Amino acid sequence: MYTSASIFLNPNARHARLARPASDIQAFHRGLPGYAPTPLVDLPDIASELHLGRVLIKDESSRLGLPAFKVLGASYAIARALSERWGSDRTMSLAELQAATSAHPPVTLFAATDGNHGRAVAHTARLIGIPCQVFYPDSLTDSAMAAIASEGPATQGLPLPYDDVVAAMRAAAEAFGPEALIIQDTAWDGYREIPGWIVDGYSTMLMELDVQLAATGADAVDLVLAPAGVGSLAQAIVAHFRTGDSTPPAVAVVEPVAAPTIFHALTVGKPEPIETGTTVMLGLNCGTPSDLAWPVLRAGTDVSVLVEDEDARDAVETLHRSGVDAGPCGASTLAGLWRVIAGAREELQLNERSTVVLFNTESLSANPL
Repeated sequence: MYTSASIFLNPNARHARLARPASDIQAFHRGLPGYAPTPLVDLPDIASELHLGRVLIKDESSRLGLPAFKVLGASYAIARALSERWGSDRTMSLAELQAATSAHPPVTLFAATDGNHGRAVAHTARLIGIPCQVFYPDSLTDSAMAAIASEGPATQGLPLPYDDVVAAMRAAAEAFGPEALIIQDTAWDGYREIPGWIVDGYSTMLMELDVQLAATGADAVDLVLAPAGVGSLAQAIVAHFRTGDSTPPAVAVVEPVAAPTIFHALTVGKPEPIETGTTVMLGLNCGTPSDLAWPVLRAGTDVSVLVEDEDARDAVETLHRSGVDAGPCGASTLAGLWRVIAGAREELQLNERSTVVLFNTESLSANPL
Protein backbone atom coordinates (compact mmCIF):
# COMPACT_ATOMS: atom_id res chain seq x y z
CA MET A 1 0.00 0.00 0.00
CA TYR A 2 2.78 2.41 0.93
CA THR A 3 6.34 2.67 -0.42
CA SER A 4 9.46 4.61 0.49
CA ALA A 5 8.37 7.20 -2.08
CA SER A 6 5.31 8.00 0.08
CA ILE A 7 5.47 11.29 1.97
CA PHE A 8 2.82 12.88 4.20
CA LEU A 9 2.97 16.67 4.66
CA ASN A 10 1.02 18.76 7.17
CA PRO A 11 1.53 22.49 6.48
CA ASN A 12 -0.32 23.47 9.68
CA ALA A 13 1.88 21.52 12.11
CA ARG A 14 4.16 24.39 13.09
CA HIS A 15 1.18 26.31 14.44
CA ALA A 16 0.59 23.67 17.13
CA ARG A 17 1.52 24.66 20.69
CA LEU A 18 1.93 21.85 23.20
CA ALA A 19 3.00 21.61 26.85
CA ARG A 20 6.32 20.28 28.13
CA PRO A 21 6.45 18.03 31.22
CA ALA A 22 7.62 19.20 34.65
CA SER A 23 11.28 20.09 35.11
CA ASP A 24 12.03 17.72 38.01
CA ILE A 25 12.49 14.68 35.76
CA GLN A 26 16.14 15.35 35.01
CA ALA A 27 16.81 15.59 38.76
CA PHE A 28 15.52 12.03 39.16
CA HIS A 29 17.76 10.75 36.36
CA ARG A 30 20.80 12.50 37.83
CA GLY A 31 20.35 10.26 40.87
CA LEU A 32 20.75 7.06 38.84
CA PRO A 33 24.15 5.34 38.70
CA GLY A 34 26.20 6.37 35.68
CA TYR A 35 24.09 9.37 34.68
CA ALA A 36 25.73 11.75 32.22
CA PRO A 37 24.37 13.67 29.23
CA THR A 38 24.74 11.70 26.01
CA PRO A 39 26.74 13.44 23.26
CA LEU A 40 25.50 15.63 20.44
CA VAL A 41 27.70 14.70 17.48
CA ASP A 42 28.42 16.95 14.49
CA LEU A 43 28.29 15.19 11.10
CA PRO A 44 29.99 17.63 8.69
CA ASP A 45 30.56 15.11 5.89
CA ILE A 46 26.89 14.18 5.79
CA ALA A 47 25.87 17.85 5.89
CA SER A 48 28.19 18.60 2.97
CA GLU A 49 26.89 15.68 0.90
CA LEU A 50 23.29 16.80 1.43
CA HIS A 51 24.04 20.52 0.87
CA LEU A 52 22.92 21.43 4.39
CA GLY A 53 24.51 23.79 6.90
CA ARG A 54 24.81 21.31 9.78
CA VAL A 55 23.63 17.82 10.60
CA LEU A 56 23.78 16.93 14.31
CA ILE A 57 22.85 13.65 15.98
CA LYS A 58 21.88 13.08 19.61
CA ASP A 59 23.64 9.78 20.30
CA GLU A 60 21.77 7.51 22.75
CA SER A 61 23.92 4.44 22.07
CA SER A 62 25.14 4.42 25.69
CA ARG A 63 22.56 5.70 28.16
CA LEU A 64 22.80 4.88 31.87
CA GLY A 65 24.75 1.71 31.14
CA LEU A 66 22.36 0.45 28.45
CA PRO A 67 22.65 0.67 24.66
CA ALA A 68 19.44 2.66 24.08
CA PHE A 69 17.39 5.63 25.25
CA LYS A 70 14.45 3.59 26.59
CA VAL A 71 15.76 3.49 30.17
CA LEU A 72 14.96 7.20 30.54
CA GLY A 73 11.24 6.58 30.16
CA ALA A 74 11.08 3.23 31.91
CA SER A 75 13.02 4.28 35.00
CA TYR A 76 11.04 7.47 35.55
CA ALA A 77 7.67 5.80 34.99
CA ILE A 78 8.55 2.98 37.38
CA ALA A 79 9.64 5.48 40.01
CA ARG A 80 6.43 7.51 39.61
CA ALA A 81 4.22 4.43 39.67
CA LEU A 82 5.88 2.91 42.74
CA SER A 83 5.93 6.26 44.54
CA GLU A 84 2.19 6.61 43.99
CA ARG A 85 1.50 3.00 44.97
CA TRP A 86 3.53 3.42 48.15
CA GLY A 87 1.84 6.66 49.20
CA SER A 88 4.50 9.25 48.36
CA ASP A 89 3.33 12.65 47.12
CA ARG A 90 6.51 13.08 45.06
CA THR A 91 8.74 10.94 42.86
CA MET A 92 11.05 8.93 45.12
CA SER A 93 14.74 8.67 44.31
CA LEU A 94 16.36 5.33 43.52
CA ALA A 95 17.79 5.10 47.05
CA GLU A 96 14.35 5.79 48.55
CA LEU A 97 12.74 3.18 46.32
CA GLN A 98 15.33 0.60 47.32
CA ALA A 99 14.73 1.30 50.98
CA ALA A 100 10.94 1.21 50.63
CA THR A 101 10.62 -2.23 49.01
CA SER A 102 10.74 -4.12 52.32
CA ALA A 103 8.16 -1.86 53.93
CA HIS A 104 5.38 -2.40 51.37
CA PRO A 105 3.46 -5.31 49.83
CA PRO A 106 5.30 -7.13 47.02
CA VAL A 107 5.09 -5.84 43.45
CA THR A 108 6.12 -7.47 40.18
CA LEU A 109 6.65 -5.43 37.04
CA PHE A 110 5.22 -6.65 33.72
CA ALA A 111 6.30 -5.43 30.28
CA ALA A 112 6.08 -6.43 26.62
CA THR A 113 8.91 -5.47 24.32
CA ASP A 114 10.52 -5.73 20.94
CA GLY A 115 13.91 -5.25 22.60
CA ASN A 116 15.07 -2.14 24.40
CA HIS A 117 11.99 -1.27 26.48
CA GLY A 118 11.90 -4.68 28.13
CA ARG A 119 15.55 -4.57 29.01
CA ALA A 120 15.13 -1.07 30.45
CA VAL A 121 12.22 -2.18 32.65
CA ALA A 122 14.13 -5.26 33.82
CA HIS A 123 17.27 -3.18 34.47
CA THR A 124 15.34 -0.71 36.63
CA ALA A 125 13.59 -3.53 38.49
CA ARG A 126 16.99 -5.05 39.27
CA LEU A 127 18.34 -1.72 40.54
CA ILE A 128 15.36 -1.30 42.85
CA GLY A 129 15.29 -4.94 43.93
CA ILE A 130 11.85 -6.09 42.74
CA PRO A 131 10.86 -8.95 40.38
CA CYS A 132 9.95 -8.45 36.75
CA GLN A 133 8.40 -10.40 33.88
CA VAL A 134 9.18 -9.52 30.27
CA PHE A 135 7.30 -10.83 27.21
CA TYR A 136 8.65 -10.53 23.67
CA PRO A 137 8.17 -11.91 20.14
CA ASP A 138 10.45 -14.88 19.53
CA SER A 139 11.60 -13.14 16.34
CA LEU A 140 13.87 -11.02 18.54
CA THR A 141 17.57 -11.55 17.87
CA ASP A 142 19.41 -13.97 20.14
CA SER A 143 21.60 -11.14 21.42
CA ALA A 144 18.56 -9.03 22.32
CA MET A 145 17.00 -11.96 24.20
CA ALA A 146 20.27 -12.57 26.01
CA ALA A 147 20.56 -8.89 26.94
CA ILE A 148 17.08 -8.89 28.48
CA ALA A 149 17.80 -12.14 30.34
CA SER A 150 21.05 -10.67 31.71
CA GLU A 151 19.00 -8.26 33.83
CA GLY A 152 17.39 -11.20 35.66
CA PRO A 153 13.67 -11.07 34.80
CA ALA A 154 11.39 -13.99 34.09
CA THR A 155 11.03 -14.00 30.30
CA GLN A 156 8.57 -15.39 27.79
CA GLY A 157 9.27 -15.47 24.06
CA LEU A 158 6.06 -15.93 22.08
CA PRO A 159 5.56 -16.83 18.37
CA LEU A 160 3.37 -13.78 17.91
CA PRO A 161 3.55 -10.27 16.43
CA TYR A 162 4.40 -7.50 18.88
CA ASP A 163 0.81 -6.28 19.34
CA ASP A 164 -0.32 -9.80 20.27
CA VAL A 165 2.59 -10.10 22.71
CA VAL A 166 1.32 -6.94 24.43
CA ALA A 167 -2.11 -8.54 24.72
CA ALA A 168 -0.61 -11.74 26.16
CA MET A 169 1.37 -9.74 28.71
CA ARG A 170 -1.76 -7.85 29.77
CA ALA A 171 -3.64 -11.12 30.26
CA ALA A 172 -0.78 -12.58 32.30
CA ALA A 173 -0.62 -9.49 34.52
CA GLU A 174 -4.36 -9.62 35.13
CA ALA A 175 -4.12 -13.30 36.07
CA PHE A 176 -1.17 -12.55 38.37
CA GLY A 177 -3.33 -10.33 40.54
CA PRO A 178 -2.94 -7.02 42.41
CA GLU A 179 0.82 -7.42 42.86
CA ALA A 180 1.29 -6.92 39.09
CA LEU A 181 2.29 -3.48 37.78
CA ILE A 182 2.31 -3.04 33.99
CA ILE A 183 5.01 -0.71 32.65
CA GLN A 184 4.22 -0.25 28.97
CA ASP A 185 4.96 2.55 26.52
CA THR A 186 1.73 1.99 24.59
CA ALA A 187 -1.43 3.66 25.88
CA TRP A 188 -4.88 2.11 25.58
CA ASP A 189 -8.34 2.76 26.98
CA GLY A 190 -7.97 2.92 30.77
CA TYR A 191 -4.16 2.81 30.65
CA ARG A 192 -2.68 6.23 30.00
CA GLU A 193 -0.95 7.49 33.13
CA ILE A 194 2.13 5.25 33.03
CA PRO A 195 2.70 5.63 29.25
CA GLY A 196 2.46 9.38 29.85
CA TRP A 197 5.18 9.16 32.49
CA ILE A 198 7.35 7.16 30.10
CA VAL A 199 7.03 9.96 27.54
CA ASP A 200 7.82 12.49 30.26
CA GLY A 201 10.99 10.54 31.07
CA TYR A 202 12.32 11.15 27.57
CA SER A 203 12.36 14.88 28.30
CA THR A 204 15.75 14.52 30.00
CA MET A 205 17.29 13.74 26.61
CA LEU A 206 15.59 16.77 25.09
CA MET A 207 16.57 19.14 27.91
CA GLU A 208 20.17 18.01 27.42
CA LEU A 209 19.77 18.67 23.71
CA ASP A 210 18.65 22.27 24.30
CA VAL A 211 21.79 22.98 26.33
CA GLN A 212 24.02 21.27 23.77
CA LEU A 213 22.48 23.09 20.81
CA ALA A 214 23.07 26.42 22.53
CA ALA A 215 26.68 25.44 23.31
CA THR A 216 27.37 24.61 19.65
CA GLY A 217 25.85 27.87 18.45
CA ALA A 218 22.99 26.07 16.70
CA ASP A 219 20.27 28.22 18.24
CA ALA A 220 17.92 27.82 15.26
CA VAL A 221 17.05 24.28 14.12
CA ASP A 222 15.22 23.84 10.83
CA LEU A 223 14.35 20.12 10.87
CA VAL A 224 14.21 17.38 13.52
CA LEU A 225 13.69 13.71 12.65
CA ALA A 226 12.06 11.30 15.11
CA PRO A 227 11.79 7.52 14.75
CA ALA A 228 8.38 6.02 15.53
CA GLY A 229 7.17 2.62 16.63
CA VAL A 230 4.02 3.10 18.72
CA GLY A 231 4.86 6.82 18.67
CA SER A 232 5.90 7.58 22.26
CA LEU A 233 9.37 8.98 21.55
CA ALA A 234 8.03 10.87 18.54
CA GLN A 235 5.34 12.28 20.82
CA ALA A 236 7.98 13.56 23.25
CA ILE A 237 10.04 15.10 20.44
CA VAL A 238 7.09 16.74 18.70
CA ALA A 239 5.79 18.19 21.99
CA HIS A 240 9.25 19.48 22.93
CA PHE A 241 9.61 21.41 19.69
CA ARG A 242 6.06 22.75 19.74
CA THR A 243 6.42 24.94 22.84
CA GLY A 244 7.43 28.56 23.25
CA ASP A 245 6.93 31.58 21.05
CA SER A 246 9.89 31.26 18.69
CA THR A 247 9.52 29.75 15.22
CA PRO A 248 9.74 25.97 15.73
CA PRO A 249 11.56 23.55 13.43
CA ALA A 250 9.79 21.13 11.18
CA VAL A 251 9.47 17.66 12.72
CA ALA A 252 9.56 14.53 10.56
CA VAL A 253 8.44 11.10 11.79
CA VAL A 254 10.32 8.12 10.33
CA GLU A 255 9.04 4.53 10.12
CA PRO A 256 9.83 1.34 8.21
CA VAL A 257 7.86 0.65 5.03
CA ALA A 258 6.97 -2.67 6.67
CA ALA A 259 5.37 -0.94 9.69
CA PRO A 260 3.82 2.39 8.59
CA THR A 261 1.65 2.75 11.68
CA ILE A 262 1.84 6.51 12.23
CA PHE A 263 2.05 7.23 8.49
CA HIS A 264 -1.17 5.30 7.94
CA ALA A 265 -2.94 7.09 10.81
CA LEU A 266 -1.88 10.50 9.49
CA THR A 267 -2.89 9.58 5.95
CA VAL A 268 -6.37 8.29 6.80
CA GLY A 269 -6.90 10.76 9.65
CA LYS A 270 -7.38 8.28 12.48
CA PRO A 271 -5.31 5.70 14.39
CA GLU A 272 -6.12 2.08 13.71
CA PRO A 273 -4.23 -1.21 13.96
CA ILE A 274 -2.44 -2.34 10.81
CA GLU A 275 -0.71 -5.54 9.82
CA THR A 276 3.06 -5.19 9.78
CA GLY A 277 5.72 -7.11 7.89
CA THR A 278 9.32 -8.05 8.59
CA THR A 279 11.98 -5.38 9.10
CA VAL A 280 15.49 -5.07 10.50
CA MET A 281 14.18 -2.06 12.45
CA LEU A 282 12.75 -4.34 15.13
CA GLY A 283 12.07 -1.61 17.65
CA LEU A 284 9.89 0.22 15.12
CA ASN A 285 7.88 -2.83 14.07
CA CYS A 286 4.62 -1.96 15.85
CA GLY A 287 1.16 -2.12 14.34
CA THR A 288 -0.94 -0.12 16.81
CA PRO A 289 -0.21 3.54 17.64
CA SER A 290 -0.35 4.73 21.22
CA ASP A 291 -3.60 6.59 21.66
CA LEU A 292 -1.75 8.97 23.97
CA ALA A 293 0.72 9.86 21.22
CA TRP A 294 -1.83 10.20 18.42
CA PRO A 295 -3.31 13.66 19.23
CA VAL A 296 0.21 15.13 19.58
CA LEU A 297 1.48 13.57 16.36
CA ARG A 298 -1.66 14.52 14.42
CA ALA A 299 -1.32 18.15 15.51
CA GLY A 300 2.43 18.64 15.37
CA THR A 301 3.99 16.37 12.73
CA ASP A 302 5.11 18.28 9.62
CA VAL A 303 6.33 15.27 7.63
CA SER A 304 5.95 11.51 7.80
CA VAL A 305 8.27 9.32 5.71
CA LEU A 306 8.90 5.61 5.26
CA VAL A 307 12.26 3.94 4.77
CA GLU A 308 13.31 0.57 3.39
CA ASP A 309 15.53 -1.87 5.27
CA GLU A 310 18.25 -1.29 2.68
CA ASP A 311 18.20 2.44 3.51
CA ALA A 312 18.52 1.67 7.23
CA ARG A 313 21.48 -0.64 6.60
CA ASP A 314 23.18 2.03 4.47
CA ALA A 315 22.56 4.59 7.21
CA VAL A 316 24.12 2.28 9.82
CA GLU A 317 27.28 2.04 7.71
CA THR A 318 27.34 5.78 7.00
CA LEU A 319 27.04 6.66 10.68
CA HIS A 320 29.68 4.13 11.67
CA ARG A 321 32.09 5.79 9.23
CA SER A 322 31.36 9.03 11.09
CA GLY A 323 32.12 7.44 14.45
CA VAL A 324 28.51 6.92 15.59
CA ASP A 325 27.55 3.46 16.86
CA ALA A 326 24.02 3.06 15.50
CA GLY A 327 21.70 0.13 15.03
CA PRO A 328 19.04 0.12 12.30
CA CYS A 329 16.40 1.85 14.43
CA GLY A 330 18.89 4.47 15.51
CA ALA A 331 20.07 5.01 11.94
CA SER A 332 16.51 5.26 10.61
CA THR A 333 16.50 9.02 11.15
CA LEU A 334 19.42 9.44 8.75
CA ALA A 335 17.62 7.23 6.23
CA GLY A 336 14.57 9.42 6.81
CA LEU A 337 16.62 12.55 6.16
CA TRP A 338 17.67 11.12 2.79
CA ARG A 339 13.99 10.61 1.96
CA VAL A 340 13.04 14.13 3.08
CA ILE A 341 15.85 15.66 1.00
CA ALA A 342 14.70 13.66 -2.04
CA GLY A 343 10.99 14.35 -1.67
CA ALA A 344 10.31 17.45 0.43
CA ARG A 345 13.40 19.66 0.40
CA GLU A 346 11.64 22.59 -1.26
CA GLU A 347 8.48 22.27 0.84
CA LEU A 348 10.57 22.48 4.03
CA GLN A 349 12.84 25.21 2.60
CA LEU A 350 16.03 23.30 3.41
CA ASN A 351 19.22 24.83 2.07
CA GLU A 352 22.97 25.24 2.67
CA ARG A 353 22.28 27.21 5.87
CA SER A 354 19.83 24.73 7.41
CA THR A 355 20.49 22.85 10.66
CA VAL A 356 19.08 19.34 11.05
CA VAL A 357 18.93 17.23 14.24
CA LEU A 358 18.77 13.42 14.16
CA PHE A 359 18.31 10.94 17.01
CA ASN A 360 20.34 7.74 17.27
CA THR A 361 18.18 5.74 19.66
CA GLU A 362 20.31 2.60 19.99
CA SER A 363 23.71 1.06 19.40
CA LEU A 364 24.24 -1.75 16.91
CA SER A 365 24.73 -4.14 19.83
CA ALA A 366 21.10 -3.53 20.84
CA ASN A 367 19.82 -4.66 17.46
CA PRO A 368 22.50 -6.36 15.36
CA LEU A 369 22.01 -6.68 11.62
